[in-house]
Amino acid sequence: MEAFAADRYLVDQLTQPVATLYRVTPLAAGSSPAGPPVAYVSEAKPADGADIRFYADEQETEDLFQIKARNVLDLGGSRCDVYAGERQIGALEHRTSRVRSTWYIRDASNQELAVARERSLLMAIVRRLPGIGGLGAISTNFDLRIDGKVIGRLDGKLPLRDRCVLDVSGDREHRLDRRLAVALVIGLDALQN
Repeated sequence: MEAFAADRYLVDQLTQPVATLYRVTPLAAGSSPAGPPVAYVSEAKPADGADIRFYADEQETEDLFQIKARNVLDLGGSRCDVYAGERQIGALEHRTSRVRSTWYIRDASNQELAVARERSLLMAIVRRLPGIGGLGAISTNFDLRIDGKVIGRLDGKLPLRDRCVLDVSGDREHRLDRRLAVALVIGLDALQN
């Protein structure tokens, strides 16, 4: 998919009265946009999280792909599938240890493609402290790994709910479908928090 050929994306979150809107824009060097936004995601409130859709336009007329929870219980932590139309393109599996959050990105055959794990143990602990982490003032930063090698990073810009930069430029072979990487960013915000 041409719109998702970039290695870097900015995900902005715009809170609206009845929905949260995410805008996904490819990035060139630095923080310069490499073109117009390639996806919009509208999450209605209160969200059940069972169906998060990505659209090519802000008017939501062209469906690109979606995150579907396997069932309502999945929202508490474990697994969502990612579909483009009727075809599954992958899955996101969330696991939380006592401290760090880890996401497994899987292909349509359920094979592990990449692992995203909170970068800093100290920040993971601080984010979970009552009265501190709940304020949303601590960004969430993840390293993305393929076969144990860091191929990218996800950097929340204080806080993650406002903006996030996804960089998978270390994946030169494009083993990781960029749609799954972008879905991970939305999953981190919409499903984990």
